[in-house]
Amino acid sequence: MNATRTASRAAWERRRAAAADGWKQFRSNRAGLTGLIVLLIVVALALLAPVLAPESTLDVTRLESLQNEPPSLANPLGTDPSGRSVLAMLLWGSRVSLLVGFAATAVSMVIGTVVGMAAGHFTGATQAVLMRIIDFFLVVPSLVLAIVLSSVLGAGVVTIVAAIGITSWASTARLVRAQTLTIESRPYIDRSWALGAGDAHVIGRHVLPAVLPLVLANTTLTVGSAIIAESTLSFLGLGDSSSISWGSMLKSALDTGAATAGFWWFVLPPGVAIVVVVLCFTLVGRALESVVNPTLRGR
Repeated sequence: MNATRTASRAAWERRRAAAADGWKQFRSNRAGLTGLIVLLIVVALALLAPVLAPESTLDVTRLESLQNEPPSLANPLGTDPSGRSVLAMLLWGSRVSLLVGFAATAVSMVIGTVVGMAAGHFTGATQAVLMRIIDFFLVVPSLVLAIVLSSVLGAGVVTIVAAIGITSWASTARLVRAQTLTIESRPYIDRSWALGAGDAHVIGRHVLPAVLPLVLANTTLTVGSAIIAESTLSFLGLGDSSSISWGSMLKSALDTGAATAGFWWFVLPPGVAIVVVVLCFTLVGRALESVVNPTLRGR
């Protein structure tokens, strides 16, 4: 019993030391750290949206602001064609855009990790079938497939999450498969097989912990792509019309003529928000990649 506790404590200390070393390396990357700080601020603003801009301020029947009013002290980012504060819409839109980005990425990572490990671990017909499925999703443009699925399943946040998640996992699967093949070629895996370990033991105890850091780094990059996909689908009218997102704000600006009438304050904020958030996720993802893969440092 004592030996088991000692081994568990030693394993925990190794993990903590590795995490501390990884965080130190991440902090040394100024671009990645800056991106993380900006993302934390954006997430905090999204969570505090009901406090900073109560939902009642978006009720068009209770508004006192003028339509298409330029930025002022009362409305720092102006108003939209309905008289709603663009700043309030931007805060509420961040909730949907980030939610869809994180949720779709979670779906994509789970599918990609499971399929990738299975394709790298198993052989024969199982591997052949999984590889053909991966190749299919890699060849077909994920955005086009997401548009088709959204059109078939109907508009809505859940539909967008499912469409993006189901169509964007193939690149993760390919990455995880390559890492799985590398891990299973190591000597300690052969020793596990010799000691009678089964497929579940090898995948759960050896492969999964080894691929998780790589999956984490890839996750931050995928979130940015998911936010762009959500904005595109909402801009095309395939999002939830009852909720505000950055993509739906751009669609509203186009539909109401704000984009062509010179009301730049309704067009620029959501566009800039999308660019900044996606850029920050990319910076964080690149920094995490340099931590997971030391050969990328200094590039």
